[in-house]
Amino acid sequence: MLLSRKTQLKLNQSQKLLMAKHAGIARFTYNWGLATWQDLYLSGLKPNKYILKKFFNNHVKPEFTWIKEKGICQKITQYAFDNLGNAFDNFFKGKSQYPQFKKKGRNDSFTVDAGGKAILVGGTRLKLPTIGWVGTYEGLPHTTCQSITISRIANNWFIAFAYEQKHEPTEKQHEIVGVDLGVKELATLSTGVVLQNPKHYKKNLTKLQKLSRKYAKTVKGSANRLKAKLKLARHHAKVSNLRKDTLHKITTYLCKNHAKIVIEDLNVSALVKNEKLAQSISDCGFHEFKRQLEYKCLKFGSELIIADRFFASSKTCSNCGCQKSNLTLSDRIFNCDNCSFSIDRDLNASINLSRLAKA
Repeated sequence: MLLSRKTQLKLNQSQKLLMAKHAGIARFTYNWGLATWQDLYLSGLKPNKYILKKFFNNHVKPEFTWIKEKGICQKITQYAFDNLGNAFDNFFKGKSQYPQFKKKGRNDSFTVDAGGKAILVGGTRLKLPTIGWVGTYEGLPHTTCQSITISRIANNWFIAFAYEQKHEPTEKQHEIVGVDLGVKELATLSTGVVLQNPKHYKKNLTKLQKLSRKYAKTVKGSANRLKAKLKLARHHAKVSNLRKDTLHKITTYLCKNHAKIVIEDLNVSALVKNEKLAQSISDCGFHEFKRQLEYKCLKFGSELIIADRFFASSKTCSNCGCQKSNLTLSDRIFNCDNCSFSIDRDLNASINLSRLAKA
């Protein structure tokens, strides 16, 4: 199976400058491709990434000597066009919005490869194609990969790559578990275990608001504005990392100890339209929770079952199976009108979900 790994690089100032140059070239190539695509379409033509790539390499790249500076990997322009092509493919399939122009300092990234050869990684040092040797803060598995994506988050640079790893099946403590996701408690298991929601964003909201106000008051283009921007970005990254760490611990526990895991197919995009709950729902990371479960189930030998989006797990009595129509979000205890059974709302839902694995 393929697994991905992402870790921070340990760079000096000259290496950070080199990374910024690569990201700038990738951004310039992407924006040139998007602008040319739009012009060709308005002219009645049907452009694609292959036409743009060929024209750029033959006629545009020779005019800009800074693209071919020493130490610059020439593969980054190829991946920029690939990313543009994927963006349009997703747009035509209705999976995303129309591609937008990239801005400096926002989602800076680029991809390099070794011209079809495998790239060796392992330990705390690795050699990037053309760029040279760089260090990492944590040890990497000794393996190979075909390409490496380098991105900037809050002025720190990270590498990400995919590599093959064998399955690591573990001994399971429970055969089946239903998982009910929520805002008050992040996850309630049918086994009775309740996993609390740390609410990292809410806990750090005061500091985030303070840093945002400070950034808004600075003068555009000033050094103080750049410093304030970096402080705000670092704190946002900290909150994001805390949330991911919580989700990783929960999903690893579930996949290592449960043979079958049943979760709901939540429509997160529709849930966040509720203005009163949007912030709390976004802080839970439901989509990331599902994404981690999908690959960790493969890794640890578990089976993931996704319930139908319209399955009434909360409104169905886990004792008699009778459905309740007048259940609101404020009702934390499920009281069955048919058999007078009383149970915690989330536990009731998780039990109903677990029974789908037996059906």
